[in-house]
Amino acid sequence: MKAVIMAGGEGTRLRPLTSTQPKPMLPMGDVPMMAHIVRLLEHHGFTEIVVTVAYLANAIRTYFGDGSEFGVSMTYVSEESPLGTAGSVGNARSLLDEPFLVISGDVLTDIDLGRVWADHHATEAMVTVVLQRVENPLDFGIVMLDEQGQISRFLEKPSWGEVFTDTVNTGIYVLNPEIFEHIPLDGASDFSGDVFPKLLSDGKKLMGWVSDRYWEDVGTLSGYLKAHRDILDGHVDVRLPGFALRDGLYVGEGSFLHPTVEIEEPVFIGVNSRIGARTRLRRYSVIGSNSKIGDDVTVENSILADHCFVGNSSHIRGAIVGRSTDVRRGVMIEDGSVIGDDCYLGDESIIQPFVKIYPSKTVQSRTTVNTSIVWESQGSRTLFDTLGITGLPNVDISPEVAVRVGMAYGSSFLPGSTVVASRDSSRAARMLKRALMVGVNAVGVTVVDIELAATPLARYVTGESGADGGLRVSVSASDPDMVEIRFHSHDGSDLEETAKRKIERLFQREDFRKVLPSELGDISFPGRVVESYVESLVSLVPLEAIRRRRFRLVTDYSFGSIGALVNTTLSKFDADVLSLNPYAATARMMRTEIDEQRERVQRTVIESSADLGLIFSAGGDRVELIDDQGNLLYGQDFARAMVELFGAQGSVSHAFVTVDTSNVVVKRARQRGMEVMWTKANEGALCHEALSWRGPIDVKGESGPSRGVIGLSPFGALIMPGVVNGADAIFNVTRILAALADVDAPLSDFAFTEEPIHVRSATIHTPFELKGTLMRSLAEDPDNADALFVDGLRIEHSDGGFSLITPDASEPLMNITVEGSSDELVSRRLVDFVESIAARLRSL
Repeated sequence: MKAVIMAGGEGTRLRPLTSTQPKPMLPMGDVPMMAHIVRLLEHHGFTEIVVTVAYLANAIRTYFGDGSEFGVSMTYVSEESPLGTAGSVGNARSLLDEPFLVISGDVLTDIDLGRVWADHHATEAMVTVVLQRVENPLDFGIVMLDEQGQISRFLEKPSWGEVFTDTVNTGIYVLNPEIFEHIPLDGASDFSGDVFPKLLSDGKKLMGWVSDRYWEDVGTLSGYLKAHRDILDGHVDVRLPGFALRDGLYVGEGSFLHPTVEIEEPVFIGVNSRIGARTRLRRYSVIGSNSKIGDDVTVENSILADHCFVGNSSHIRGAIVGRSTDVRRGVMIEDGSVIGDDCYLGDESIIQPFVKIYPSKTVQSRTTVNTSIVWESQGSRTLFDTLGITGLPNVDISPEVAVRVGMAYGSSFLPGSTVVASRDSSRAARMLKRALMVGVNAVGVTVVDIELAATPLARYVTGESGADGGLRVSVSASDPDMVEIRFHSHDGSDLEETAKRKIERLFQREDFRKVLPSELGDISFPGRVVESYVESLVSLVPLEAIRRRRFRLVTDYSFGSIGALVNTTLSKFDADVLSLNPYAATARMMRTEIDEQRERVQRTVIESSADLGLIFSAGGDRVELIDDQGNLLYGQDFARAMVELFGAQGSVSHAFVTVDTSNVVVKRARQRGMEVMWTKANEGALCHEALSWRGPIDVKGESGPSRGVIGLSPFGALIMPGVVNGADAIFNVTRILAALADVDAPLSDFAFTEEPIHVRSATIHTPFELKGTLMRSLAEDPDNADALFVDGLRIEHSDGGFSLITPDASEPLMNITVEGSSDELVSRRLVDFVESIAARLRSL
């Protein structure tokens, strides 16, 4: 038996869901709507199917192919211009030489098509129209029947005054091939509006077949939600993929639900999806395949298409979220909202009720959207942040994206260039590094692969090997679910902004170099890199003085890749070392809480009478210090201790400090004879300024050492010129040990002074488009004439404190930091400053 599926409609009332896919391909229970129709036809014996296509036809052809996977044979007929329902079927007349059934590909139904077919032949009618009784017939064509069940009248889209029946046309017909004599060869025509009324006037026999089974014309967004509810409630007989774990709970193969997930049936979860801890899936939640839902998320009466990501603590209620959409932490999506495919909703953004966001739009963090976004984007995400490229593996940074990033990075060099590649111990970093290397090789650049390596070693090999650049992939120190890709220049330093913009431009344009097979890049694996690094480091410090001190150290390697490098270095100093978390283990690293680490190291330092406790970051670019009394040196206190120590040693003449550094630290640096130089409040700027200073770095002398440079920040960065051009916790520790040996005093002597530090910070939401206007308003204020404009605006106060406001580089925020002579003054100053900024924003 033959059937025609009409699948050419654009589904304009279902926008933005149909902006990137035809209506029949919208998922319905995790499979395209039209797949349910094909299965229904096959079940009732219709195995030869003609599909009429027009809008985004390739999506349908690609998914269904020749129909063999569905047990049918499928042929496609295309419309070059809209032909109407009858015209589109007439376009396939050469394939339909016997009675055939017509059905739309964008309805949900379980009507018994076999009975319809049999009754059609029994009545010997030319046309049988399947009818359905509905509560509101205004959106359909109504059909009146006589006592014999023959159709007596058609009326398309009636008003209430024209409604004489609740029986409507479902768009399902059984037609004899003679119908083509009444369908024009050229031009558009409709069955209900043109062909059937003409047949009635000509006295032809048209039968009505009233169905008592389920039928839903999924023509609106509310209808799309309703159809899913009816599937979950069992009102329609369709086959859902996966397993019914219990009544009303359908879970696809390979999916994982955390034991603490709360489920209120009915709920559907597609294949290979993950649901996080304490997440609540309320009634009528539909989660598409290959989606990841974070912890503490609430989903209720909502549809999430496949490949969606939902961050922790987000709430989605009565909404539809398109495929491959990225919903970040703390987002709220309200009733009636629809998010198109490939959208990005930033942290803590709010989508108000009945808002439509069309595909590929970006909503920045902490933005409230109360009107639909159709054409414009609410701010585009750049590829690079302040450190490199950061994102969720397989969400923001998939292997495909990594290959393209590698091709863009490689294309920024000349053919035949060389880059150094490294990673941490995580599987995500290993996967993405390999993809990056593929992209780099593809454009004719060779890779020197040092595999598992800490950041200082990666910088060192890049600078010493004569490579043209380097890349390192690691788990983010601030969020273990994220990965970072950091790029290095030829000398091992962080990539400059101009180079980042060039890579981003190549990436966005896909302007990748094409090379011949003989010009593809190679991969090499160097040897003795750890030994070479340690030898270079040891040559820069007073080795014998450190050895004579016989330091007792407690080290914590945070389960990172830094352990082997630190142990090899400390073995040169004859130090007694008690190591904690000494091996690389990504799972342990991701579960480790910094507060627990600190408490453990503090306790161990006291119990073992150690001289120093060292907590290294997993990548080896940061270190936290715990003095011999078990005191943690952190933030502003860490910066002050370094000023006091190196000031006492007399080894530093220039101190580079970020603009958010306490005036207590600045004052002590000047009292110690250091020239203070301000930098922007980020590690990249601090590294660049401190390491580009051309002063002496030879500190080997045990007495009267040369005066050098130091870079400090309250976020824990310590920068000193040495083995590598960047942050290097191992070299920093050797400098600290050398200074302690030289002054012959414990670190606790320099850790705290009588003058306390009182600093507090806050943020205030500021749309990107207002940041520049706000800063101009502040700069033009006569009261700020003496302000410091290195990074944002820093205002000095008579009590020795300051107020600082800086625009956030990646979020719609202004960062505010204040200092005062007491906690009470700081609290009051912070509130006043935030309120004054809020008032300025309201006036803009």
